[in-house]
Amino acid sequence: MKKYFGKTGALILTLILAAMCAVSCGRKSAPNERKPAIADQDLVIRIRDINKNALFYPVEIDGMVMEVIAVKAPDRSIRTAFNACQVCYKTGKGYYVQEEMRLVCQECGNSYGMGMIGKKADGCIPTPILTENKKVTGSSITVSKEYLTQAKEMFESWTHH
Repeated sequence: MKKYFGKTGALILTLILAAMCAVSCGRKSAPNERKPAIADQDLVIRIRDINKNALFYPVEIDGMVMEVIAVKAPDRSIRTAFNACQVCYKTGKGYYVQEEMRLVCQECGNSYGMGMIGKKADGCIPTPILTENKKVTGSSITVSKEYLTQAKEMFESWTHH
Protein backbone atom coordinates (compact mmCIF):
# COMPACT_ATOMS: atom_id res chain seq x y z
CA MET A 1 0.00 0.00 0.00
CA LYS A 2 2.88 2.40 0.79
CA LYS A 3 4.22 1.89 -2.72
CA TYR A 4 1.10 3.50 -4.22
CA PHE A 5 0.03 6.02 -1.61
CA GLY A 6 3.08 6.86 0.50
CA LYS A 7 3.05 6.78 4.30
CA THR A 8 0.49 9.56 4.71
CA GLY A 9 -1.83 8.16 2.03
CA ALA A 10 -1.62 4.66 3.49
CA LEU A 11 -2.49 6.02 6.94
CA ILE A 12 -5.45 7.98 5.58
CA LEU A 13 -6.73 4.95 3.64
CA THR A 14 -6.36 2.76 6.76
CA LEU A 15 -8.33 5.27 8.84
CA ILE A 16 -11.08 5.48 6.21
CA LEU A 17 -11.37 1.69 6.05
CA ALA A 18 -11.44 1.44 9.86
CA ALA A 19 -14.21 4.06 10.01
CA MET A 20 -16.21 2.22 7.34
CA CYS A 21 -15.88 -1.03 9.31
CA ALA A 22 -16.96 0.68 12.54
CA VAL A 23 -20.10 1.96 10.82
CA SER A 24 -20.98 -1.31 9.08
CA CYS A 25 -20.02 -3.56 12.02
CA GLY A 26 -22.24 -1.57 14.39
CA ARG A 27 -25.21 -1.41 12.02
CA LYS A 28 -28.67 -2.63 12.86
CA SER A 29 -29.99 -5.66 11.02
CA ALA A 30 -31.39 -5.25 7.54
CA PRO A 31 -34.81 -6.65 6.65
CA ASN A 32 -34.71 -10.43 6.10
CA GLU A 33 -31.31 -10.82 7.78
CA ARG A 34 -30.53 -14.44 8.56
CA LYS A 35 -28.37 -15.41 11.49
CA PRO A 36 -25.96 -18.39 11.44
CA ALA A 37 -27.70 -21.77 11.50
CA ILE A 38 -27.68 -24.06 14.50
CA ALA A 39 -28.28 -27.82 14.50
CA ASP A 40 -29.78 -30.18 17.07
CA GLN A 41 -29.50 -27.87 20.07
CA ASP A 42 -31.38 -25.15 21.94
CA LEU A 43 -31.74 -21.87 20.04
CA VAL A 44 -30.28 -18.98 22.05
CA ILE A 45 -31.11 -15.48 20.79
CA ARG A 46 -29.18 -12.51 22.17
CA ILE A 47 -31.63 -9.77 23.13
CA ARG A 48 -29.14 -7.03 22.22
CA ASP A 49 -29.28 -8.21 18.57
CA ILE A 50 -33.04 -7.74 18.26
CA ASN A 51 -34.49 -4.55 16.82
CA LYS A 52 -37.43 -3.37 14.66
CA ASN A 53 -36.29 -5.46 11.67
CA ALA A 54 -37.15 -9.13 11.88
CA LEU A 55 -34.20 -11.45 12.42
CA PHE A 56 -34.49 -14.95 10.97
CA TYR A 57 -32.74 -17.77 12.86
CA PRO A 58 -32.27 -20.98 10.83
CA VAL A 59 -32.47 -24.15 12.88
CA GLU A 60 -31.98 -27.76 11.85
CA ILE A 61 -33.50 -30.41 14.09
CA ASP A 62 -32.99 -34.08 13.18
CA GLY A 63 -32.33 -33.05 9.56
CA MET A 64 -35.46 -30.84 9.33
CA VAL A 65 -34.71 -27.23 8.35
CA MET A 66 -36.86 -24.64 10.13
CA GLU A 67 -36.67 -20.98 11.07
CA VAL A 68 -37.49 -18.75 14.04
CA ILE A 69 -38.28 -15.02 13.78
CA ALA A 70 -37.34 -12.51 16.51
CA VAL A 71 -38.31 -8.84 16.40
CA LYS A 72 -38.82 -5.83 18.67
CA ALA A 73 -42.46 -4.72 18.37
CA PRO A 74 -43.48 -1.04 18.38
CA ASP A 75 -44.31 -1.36 22.11
CA ARG A 76 -40.60 -2.36 22.58
CA SER A 77 -41.48 -5.91 23.63
CA ILE A 78 -39.51 -8.77 22.10
CA ARG A 79 -41.59 -11.12 19.96
CA THR A 80 -40.72 -14.59 18.70
CA ALA A 81 -42.47 -16.87 16.23
CA PHE A 82 -41.80 -19.71 13.85
CA ASN A 83 -41.43 -18.62 10.23
CA ALA A 84 -44.50 -20.64 9.36
CA CYS A 85 -48.01 -19.32 8.71
CA GLN A 86 -50.51 -21.09 10.97
CA VAL A 87 -52.88 -21.58 8.02
CA CYS A 88 -50.64 -21.82 4.94
CA TYR A 89 -47.65 -23.84 6.25
CA LYS A 90 -48.85 -27.09 4.64
CA THR A 91 -48.44 -25.61 1.14
CA GLY A 92 -44.69 -25.21 1.59
CA LYS A 93 -44.90 -21.50 0.80
CA GLY A 94 -46.48 -20.40 4.07
CA TYR A 95 -43.41 -18.53 5.29
CA TYR A 96 -42.75 -14.81 5.80
CA VAL A 97 -40.49 -12.21 4.24
CA GLN A 98 -40.14 -8.70 5.63
CA GLU A 99 -41.32 -5.95 3.29
CA GLU A 100 -40.84 -2.51 4.79
CA MET A 101 -42.10 -2.87 8.38
CA ARG A 102 -44.43 -5.81 7.73
CA LEU A 103 -44.05 -9.58 7.44
CA VAL A 104 -45.78 -10.94 4.33
CA CYS A 105 -46.91 -14.56 3.88
CA GLN A 106 -45.50 -15.87 0.61
CA GLU A 107 -48.54 -18.11 0.05
CA CYS A 108 -51.60 -15.94 0.70
CA GLY A 109 -50.06 -12.46 0.74
CA ASN A 110 -51.48 -11.49 4.14
CA SER A 111 -49.17 -9.08 5.93
CA TYR A 112 -48.70 -8.20 9.57
CA GLY A 113 -47.02 -5.36 11.41
CA MET A 114 -44.37 -6.29 13.95
CA GLY A 115 -46.83 -5.64 16.79
CA MET A 116 -48.87 -8.68 15.69
CA ILE A 117 -45.95 -11.13 15.70
CA GLY A 118 -45.84 -13.66 18.51
CA LYS A 119 -49.13 -12.65 20.11
CA LYS A 120 -51.91 -15.00 19.09
CA ALA A 121 -52.02 -18.68 18.26
CA ASP A 122 -54.65 -18.76 15.56
CA GLY A 123 -55.29 -17.42 12.08
CA CYS A 124 -53.03 -16.67 9.15
CA ILE A 125 -50.13 -15.23 11.13
CA PRO A 126 -46.62 -16.49 12.05
CA THR A 127 -46.92 -19.31 14.60
CA PRO A 128 -46.03 -17.66 17.93
CA ILE A 129 -43.50 -18.94 20.42
CA LEU A 130 -45.37 -17.98 23.56
CA THR A 131 -43.89 -17.14 26.96
CA GLU A 132 -44.45 -20.64 28.32
CA ASN A 133 -42.42 -22.12 25.42
CA LYS A 134 -39.22 -20.13 25.89
CA LYS A 135 -36.90 -19.00 28.66
CA VAL A 136 -36.23 -15.26 28.81
CA THR A 137 -33.40 -13.70 30.81
CA GLY A 138 -32.04 -10.15 30.79
CA SER A 139 -29.67 -11.01 27.96
CA SER A 140 -31.18 -13.89 25.97
CA ILE A 141 -34.17 -15.88 24.85
CA THR A 142 -33.80 -19.66 24.73
CA VAL A 143 -36.09 -21.96 22.77
CA SER A 144 -35.37 -25.54 23.81
CA LYS A 145 -34.45 -28.26 21.36
CA GLU A 146 -37.42 -30.23 22.73
CA TYR A 147 -39.86 -27.45 21.81
CA LEU A 148 -38.22 -26.99 18.40
CA THR A 149 -38.62 -30.74 17.82
CA GLN A 150 -42.36 -30.46 18.54
CA ALA A 151 -42.67 -27.80 15.79
CA LYS A 152 -41.00 -29.85 13.04
CA GLU A 153 -44.28 -30.80 11.31
CA MET A 154 -44.85 -27.15 10.33
CA PHE A 155 -41.72 -27.32 8.20
CA GLU A 156 -42.18 -30.71 6.49
CA SER A 157 -43.34 -29.07 3.23
CA TRP A 158 -41.30 -25.89 3.63
CA THR A 159 -39.76 -24.68 0.36
CA HIS A 160 -37.87 -21.70 1.85
CA HIS A 161 -34.32 -22.96 2.49
